[in-house]
Amino acid sequence: MPWLQLRLAIAPEQASTLEDALLGVGAVSVTFMDAEDQPIFEPDLGTTPLWSKTHLLALFEADVDESNLLAHLQLLAGGELPDYQLERIEDQDWERSWMDNFQPMRFGRRLWIVPSWHAAPEPDAVNLLLDPGLAFGTGTHPTTALCLEWLDEQDLRGQQVIDFGCGSGILAIAALLLGAEQAIGTDIDPQALEASRDNAGRNGIEPARFPLYLPEQLPVAQADVVVANILAGPLVALAPQITALVKPGGRLALSGVLAEQAEEVRAAYCDTFDLDPTAEKDGWVRISGMRHA
Repeated sequence: MPWLQLRLAIAPEQASTLEDALLGVGAVSVTFMDAEDQPIFEPDLGTTPLWSKTHLLALFEADVDESNLLAHLQLLAGGELPDYQLERIEDQDWERSWMDNFQPMRFGRRLWIVPSWHAAPEPDAVNLLLDPGLAFGTGTHPTTALCLEWLDEQDLRGQQVIDFGCGSGILAIAALLLGAEQAIGTDIDPQALEASRDNAGRNGIEPARFPLYLPEQLPVAQADVVVANILAGPLVALAPQITALVKPGGRLALSGVLAEQAEEVRAAYCDTFDLDPTAEKDGWVRISGMRHA
């Protein structure tokens, strides 16, 4: 059965009202997506931020009355119809189509990220089982890829690791599968900690090897390796706290940083770390180095 898709250009403050209204007139689903390529900055706990320019996509059954739908939308908007597009789309296996977008990905020499519905391309490699989910970090974003590639280059055998802003747990779990003795994960979002816990279990990681904490509960400890894939602003503001987590002679990798923000972040760490050359991928960078002994 074909479907009718309505695409609206909206402001973030319109999202909730329009979502409820479109569901009320028969939309079978409502989705929000970025109208431009903009980063979402670290949200406050319990908030769901949207992009400054957001597209709302509402899916209707094909026999919906288009004129009534548009009239209702115009009424909601106070008489002025928002910018919109209507498109007929053919039915398909939506789940299969979505799954086909996620293939196994290789990072460095040894590490693969493998969705659960795929066989590992190299069974003898280091295979991390991970499905896309709500928490940030599935390997598809350049910042995650940069961190995974860096971890693959390290000798992590017997090392203690801290994943600061762990999201899905992908970096900590990768470190453990690459030989780390223990990885501590911390994130401001309880949902992220739950996702990390689930993903660790899927990869056979015992809870004792991957303890998880909200930031205020994080034990006072230092690690051989600290990774923080968050954003430039928090990396600069939290530089003293992040630095204190790294043992003298320990290693640090930072990402979530746009190329034009690299110098500001490097400046916040250069007095305490011997920094490597900045690595860049698709306009995003990784900053790494070793803490002065």
